Amino acid sequence: MHTGLRVSARTGLQCQDVVRGAGAHGHCTGTGRKARCTPLRQDAAAALRLWLRARQGGPGDPGFPNARGGALSRDGVAYLLAKHVATARQHCHAVQRKRVSPHVLRHTAAMELLLHGVDRAVIALWLGHASVETTQRYVHASLALQEQALAKMTPLQVPLGRYRPDDQLLAFLKGLSLCRVSWAITPGNRHVTVPCSA
Repeated sequence: MHTGLRVSARTGLQCQDVVRGAGAHGHCTGTGRKARCTPLRQDAAAALRLWLRARQGGPGDPGFPNARGGALSRDGVAYLLAKHVATARQHCHAVQRKRVSPHVLRHTAAMELLLHGVDRAVIALWLGHASVETTQRYVHASLALQEQALAKMTPLQVPLGRYRPDDQLLAFLKGLSLCRVSWAITPGNRHVTVPCSA
């Protein structure tokens, strides 16, 4: 999920496209036949390492094959995802009302990066966007999420009406406005306080 790859890029991955070990990443061809590298987190790299070892495919073989050994189709990805989402819904109530699709996983990756403070330009490169402006919609979505979270918070129990400071605060503030302390510099570069005249 965290790679943010489009379905077509995921299904087009070959065994040779996954670079394991230090600096693990995946090579993919995105929209407009643009090639790019996507870094892999340690947990994803470890899972792919185990998968490719069990897969035992040649360098040019599909990384994720269907039952006949060909490349997994878009429908195949949607089927597998729906199957695992159904299992997750039995154990996780948070997933029960959510719509989960391959493209939602891509959006989730972008939002995770944004919420962790990753720059929009980096997110645009990560997702293979042609322009940083395309990534701007995630910023707006993030602000909307923040507003929703604020709306759910319990408001402070502050009485309505105009604030009226007590006499002690008023006296303190009045004293600040009447007493102005100034500074003078003597020929020996010493700072001397000139007391105020009230």
